[in-house]
Amino acid sequence: MIRNCFCLLLLLPCLMLGCNIRQGSSSESERTEEGRPVAENVGVSAGVVGASEGGGVLLNGDVQQSPEDGMPDINDSVRYAAGYQVTVHDGYTSVEVRDPWNKGKLLQRYLLTPRDRSLPKGMPEGTIVRVPLRKMVVYTSVHCAALDALGVTDDIVGVCESRYINVPAIKERIREGLITDLGEATSPGVEKMIEVGTEVVFASPFDHGSYGAVEKLGIPIIECADYMENDPLGRVEWIKFLGLLTGRSARADSLFRRTEANYLRIKALVEDVAYRPKLMTGMKYGSSWYVPSGESFMARIYKDAGADYIFRYLSGAGSTPLSFENVLDKAIHADIWLVQYNREENMTYDMLQSEYSSYSRFDAFRDRHIYGCNTNCSPYYEEVPIHPDYLLAELIAIFHPQILPDHNFRYFFPLAERTAMFF
Repeated sequence: MIRNCFCLLLLLPCLMLGCNIRQGSSSESERTEEGRPVAENVGVSAGVVGASEGGGVLLNGDVQQSPEDGMPDINDSVRYAAGYQVTVHDGYTSVEVRDPWNKGKLLQRYLLTPRDRSLPKGMPEGTIVRVPLRKMVVYTSVHCAALDALGVTDDIVGVCESRYINVPAIKERIREGLITDLGEATSPGVEKMIEVGTEVVFASPFDHGSYGAVEKLGIPIIECADYMENDPLGRVEWIKFLGLLTGRSARADSLFRRTEANYLRIKALVEDVAYRPKLMTGMKYGSSWYVPSGESFMARIYKDAGADYIFRYLSGAGSTPLSFENVLDKAIHADIWLVQYNREENMTYDMLQSEYSSYSRFDAFRDRHIYGCNTNCSPYYEEVPIHPDYLLAELIAIFHPQILPDHNFRYFFPLAERTAMFF
């Protein structure tokens, strides 16, 4: 279920006007197959992160750029995100996506060039991406929502696992037959991708992962490692990268600045609280209980909301699988328990106990301090990556209700005792 990878961080991660070129190439190396451009798209997997090349403008400060040569506008710098870096060159923009699992190496280098211009000479190795993008395939609901926020839903031609997408505009276009469901993200329908004229794929990478047959099509794959950011605002800031790709930089920068201002304002409400409730999260799936690691953006949100997150000591920016016994040992006396699930009906204490009777051993269960988020009917996965301020306010209202007593809950609600019976 691809939208749930946001929590468990198991996201898995035709033809494009672009190619992959090597250092020193001096001509357009685009090839055609049946009249359509294709890309070699081998990417960059072992480069070293460093300074800008070729005299470009490295965006690591308050830089304002408004090129008049057909390049994307860069209206703001990258200030929170650690996962990518933007450098403006003459005739193209380089976006280097860092490998979150191999420090100092690159996952990809994307070379953004105007789709109506010839390729500049002397570009470094990387995946050429003609911008603004058209005919996009999007693997995750998270990125569907981000692209919808930028107003480019009409350029999406395919998605994966549409049953988990909770974006009204995209659901409507699927019903109208304007967006094709390509099946599971682990093995999307390659023939359908070709039929809809896919030019680019958006996916979420994972360590040692691959994209199977899609990699052989020559379609550039935009690897969005935003979920590996450890700062909530760093994750939001990936919307600027999407803005560059889609020609919506001004809109992306405006959205980011509003979210940033709101998040920082809300965070300040609890910076001086004396009491921080002990927090546990999640449930057992199979033999493992996944919890956000201590360097993850979720752990950061819990801290910013004024909670004492019990598993903050775990290293890493992803999630960590623990045994039930380990969780019980550490979290038996937690004050508050947050659970997320996807069901037709809302979770109750009776349902939780019938699912696994030992859940009742936690203090938060006995004291009725469990809050549930049903992602089947909540836009949690679609909204939180670009609006962590929404979640921050909600969590403060749970952890410190006296600070936001009139909050209208959007995601989490207290569990009921049992399912209502109707006769």
